Amino acid sequence: MNRREFLGVAAKGAAGVAALGLAGCATAAPTAAPAPVEEAGAAAAAEVAQDASMPSIEWQMATSWPLALDTIFGGAQIFADRVAAMTGGKFRIVPRAAGELAGGLEVLNVVEQGAVPCGHTASYYYTGKSPVTAFGTALPFGFTARQNNAWFYEGGGLSLLQEFYTDRFGVIQFPAGNTGAQMGGWWRREISTPADLQGLKVRIPGLGGQVMSKLGAVVQVLPGGEIFQALQTGAIDAAEWVGPYDDLKLGLADAAQYYYAPGWWEPGPALEVQINLAEYNKLPEEYKQIVQTAAYQANMGMLARYDALNAAALQQIIDKGVQLRVYSDEILQAAKDASFALYDEISGTDADFKAIFAQWNAFRQSIQGWHSYLETAYSDFVAREFSQ
Repeated sequence: MNRREFLGVAAKGAAGVAALGLAGCATAAPTAAPAPVEEAGAAAAAEVAQDASMPSIEWQMATSWPLALDTIFGGAQIFADRVAAMTGGKFRIVPRAAGELAGGLEVLNVVEQGAVPCGHTASYYYTGKSPVTAFGTALPFGFTARQNNAWFYEGGGLSLLQEFYTDRFGVIQFPAGNTGAQMGGWWRREISTPADLQGLKVRIPGLGGQVMSKLGAVVQVLPGGEIFQALQTGAIDAAEWVGPYDDLKLGLADAAQYYYAPGWWEPGPALEVQINLAEYNKLPEEYKQIVQTAAYQANMGMLARYDALNAAALQQIIDKGVQLRVYSDEILQAAKDASFALYDEISGTDADFKAIFAQWNAFRQSIQGWHSYLETAYSDFVAREFSQ
């Protein structure tokens, strides 16, 4: 399947989504939006640079990413660079690759323990500690990147998560990156129905992994740097990572023949900066505000970078002879049903998840109803150009 054919199939798959469905549109009271990045950054840098009383601080930052993934690791670097720039170099944060300070799936653990003051990671790596952490990154059939940001910054989501993180882990976190809608992963064989998933070994983290288990797959969680070898050797049958740009860098186009869409488990996953609360509370108020502004810029910057890079990377993948596929409606419906059954199960045993999910789901119904009316209608029309 070439790119035009792929986009044509995707457009047809989305064609029935434009029903209005705006019932239940009550929204939470908005929280204050961050100040414009450039204005806030320039003002903060000038003020701090002129204030001799501001302390000089250097933090090490654990991350979940190999250096080769310059876009996702780049989110941590954007954050660190902006903090340094806005403090006139007085507050420096040094991002480290996965494995240097902590394993790629251990960042929250070392930040919680105080062994490292801050980290950059995907929160859903830690659903074993609490399923609530999934809300910081993505839930299956949840928010796009824009919808995630709307929930975080204007829908009360960030306040809910920060209250939970501080109480449970002694950590405060801020959104600091988003990959945008992800691809549906690399498969060594074609899959057409839920029955085709039975017994396949699939690398997929978070609640998406639990849904895949419900569908019969054998789920494994591996950091990014280990995926290629596992997929190439057949230790796993399929793996999801992010999308064309990162997947090409990891060599996944040389390890599996079939590349599926969409990544229903991560329609707009956020990454986050996690900071040990005791260390954060030691910062001057000016530095706290700078941290928040830098995280906001990293959040926007990473998403823009992925959107700019993924199209060309997808064409390179197609040129390698990889076969593009779209998940069948049968698989997508089974996955959605299993996802919301999972949410009911978790809500029955975890009061924190239940409370946040209720607020999250009300916001989801409101914003997805609105976007399905307007955004999808526009996207469907534009997509016809690529299905001719």
